[in-house]
Parts: sequence; C-alpha cells; structure tokens
Amino acid sequence: MDKFFDFTGKVVLVTGGSRGLGRAMTLAFAERGADVVIASRRLDACKALAGEVRGMGRRALAIACHAGKWSDIDALVDRSYAEFGKVDVLINNAGMSPVSPSSVETSEELVDKVIGLNFKGPFRLSALVGSRMAAGAGGCIINVSSYGAFAPRPEFAPYAGAKAALNVLTTAHAIEYAPKVRVNAILPGSFRTDIAKHWPADKESRTDAVLRRFGEPDEIVTTALYLASPASSFTTGALIRVDGGRP
Repeated sequence: MDKFFDFTGKVVLVTGGSRGLGRAMTLAFAERGADVVIASRRLDACKALAGEVRGMGRRALAIACHAGKWSDIDALVDRSYAEFGKVDVLINNAGMSPVSPSSVETSEELVDKVIGLNFKGPFRLSALVGSRMAAGAGGCIINVSSYGAFAPRPEFAPYAGAKAALNVLTTAHAIEYAPKVRVNAILPGSFRTDIAKHWPADKESRTDAVLRRFGEPDEIVTTALYLASPASSFTTGALIRVDGGRP
C-alpha cells in the first residue's frame, strides 16, 4: 500500500458515517487499514456498516449520536476513547440542508436545528477531540462544509450561514490546535447520495457546475484521504472545493 494512504493502526471517527458521503469515506479509510467509529442517529444503519467493516478485518464501533447535541457528543467521545484509546482522524460530516419558501417563514426551531447540526455540534466535537489530539500524538480534523457557504441563496440561508461559520471554525481550530493537529474543510457540491433521491428529476440537467453533472460519493474520498494523510502534511486551515466547478 502506498505509504501516504496506509492508515493501518489509525482510528477514524466519522459523524453521519452510515450513509451518503460519510459511508463512502468510512469504507475508504477501512479499506486502507483504519479502524473506524461510525456515528449517526440511526444505530441500525451504523451497525450494518460496522459489520461490513469488520468483514474487512478492521475494528468498528457503531454509536447512535445526534451530532447537534452536546450530551450525545460528549458520550460519543468518551465511548470512542474507551474503545480505542485515541482518535487520529475526525470527520465532521453530519449535517442537514432544509429549504424554506422565505426567511420570514423560517421557524426558530428550524434555524436552531440547522445551526446546531452544522456548526454547534462540530464546534464541540472538534474541541473535545482536537484538544486531546494536541495533548497527545496529534491528528487531523476534516470538516465537511458546502459550496453553499460561498453561494448562499435565500431558500437555504441558515444552512449557508452555518457552513460559513464552519469554515471560520476550520481556520480558528487550525490555529488553536497547531502544530500537532491539522484542520481542513471539504466543500462539496451536489452529490448522488440518498438525499438526491428527493430532488427534482431534472435538477442534475440544470446544474451550473462546469462539469455538467453531480458527483458520485466516491469522488469525495480522495480529498478526504489526502487531507488525513502525510501527503498533506503542510496543509492546514484550507477550504477545498469539490463541487464540479460551481460559479
């Protein structure tokens, strides 16, 4: 295995790890030797994927966790360190991107949920894990943001704002936990995941991405592997767009 992408002996924690982009990243790291912590609200889905990972000969821990609730996050960190003794790579992937007809019709409850899952949760999880990494052998944190932070629209303004805040957090934590911890963000565009099944049938044909299509989940994997590997050892605080060339 290429020395840059051999994760044997590493522990990777992925929130929203049981489906979509999170599932693709979980499997990619496991295929390259990592043990994984799979966290999402659906424990059954986490357990099913953990079974696949164990079939590869890796260790896997499935944990039910609402990544926007600090009590769940605290428990996730405690269980992960109790099981593995460390976390080498944290991927803050869990998120939600609901749309509203207008800002005035957007409820306080929805705004709180969007900010909680897309910003408040990653802030807490990165703080807990990043501080332990910095006090120990170091590690990498990857925040999954969105191109929407650079191209906000009224119908998803709270989501765009939360992801913009996550981008700022990426820079802040890259400073706070350096030099042992590198913190970077991936900004995906539209991908063919579970969520895409609920989009209008003609949405892909109308995309403004210069590659004229949506991405496949596997196409985000290489960026995550790069950011978690020694190949990016001089990269921190970076915001990397994987969006097919959105204007």
